[in-house]
Amino acid sequence: MTWVIVALCGFILLATLLPLAKHPHWSVRAMEFPRLQLVVITAFTLLLSIFYLNLQSVAALAVISLLACLSFQLWWILPYTPLWPVEVKKATTNTHTISLITANVLQTNRQFNLLLEQVRVHQPDILVTLESDEIWEQQLDSLLDILPYSVKCPQSNLYGMHVYSRYPLDEAKCEYIVEEGVPSIHAKLKIAPHIMIQAHFLHPAPPSPTENETAIERDAELVVVAKRVINEPLPTIVTGDLNDVAWSPTTRLFRKISGLLDPRVGRGMFNTFHAQYPFTRWPLDHLFSSHHFTVIDIKRLDNIGSDHFALYAKLAYQPVKNEDEAGLELKKKDIHRSKEIIENAVAKPNCKL
Repeated sequence: MTWVIVALCGFILLATLLPLAKHPHWSVRAMEFPRLQLVVITAFTLLLSIFYLNLQSVAALAVISLLACLSFQLWWILPYTPLWPVEVKKATTNTHTISLITANVLQTNRQFNLLLEQVRVHQPDILVTLESDEIWEQQLDSLLDILPYSVKCPQSNLYGMHVYSRYPLDEAKCEYIVEEGVPSIHAKLKIAPHIMIQAHFLHPAPPSPTENETAIERDAELVVVAKRVINEPLPTIVTGDLNDVAWSPTTRLFRKISGLLDPRVGRGMFNTFHAQYPFTRWPLDHLFSSHHFTVIDIKRLDNIGSDHFALYAKLAYQPVKNEDEAGLELKKKDIHRSKEIIENAVAKPNCKL
């Protein structure tokens, strides 16, 4: 048992310390994802250590190290639990609302009816689909009776994207911000005669052994969009599969620069990936909003046959900014980090920046 504990301690220390290197390689950045899982593994190892090791010996150092690792991992994930104060207040009005379903459909998934039925049941104002190709588009067009406005960017490279809306989409465009073949959609929506909002729909490529070797491209797209948002005078919503977890340094940097708030803070993680493997789930599908919105509802929907669950949210337009909705503070080191990310992207030949 001692060697089992030693092996677990070694793994936990490596997984905890590796992300501190801030190296963009996928093998390093991947360790930012399973912080919840590491909390469980660390707590289990800590119990084993207490029961099986002689704490009067050098083994006490192992217990101290495990406690430090556990505290460190909890620091990242606790904001995404009900133990933390909510960042976006609960709505006290429903005069003007906007509801969205964001769904990574998995391009090869052909259980179209599961998502279509969810849309019919929840009646969102906006449906965003990711990984949707031309075959998916043919099925999604059956929703035009309730979502008559659309922006379509079908692709067969796992980065197709569609937006269907109850509201007209003004100045709508499909952009390839950082990489060819990896689109994002941007549009303005008039949800009431006097209320226009800006929406950004994203799906940057992930760092992985089968995609981009590093996180440079993904990080750069998030920084570029964040800088657009900070200069945007309209109420703003950003949603999509960011291929990044809610608590990662890059997503936190996106929130700091953009000034957007996360309605999951204080409510839950809403882990949307991986739908088939409960122990390896984390929040990859996101929704961020400016201070103009409060939360009526946010929830993860049932399985749609994809490797992702769809995310549903309903927000109220209620622009009352208060001191409890400050979000994350932008510091000088964050500005430096954002410049470094853009410089790294510019240096890559496949990037458009």
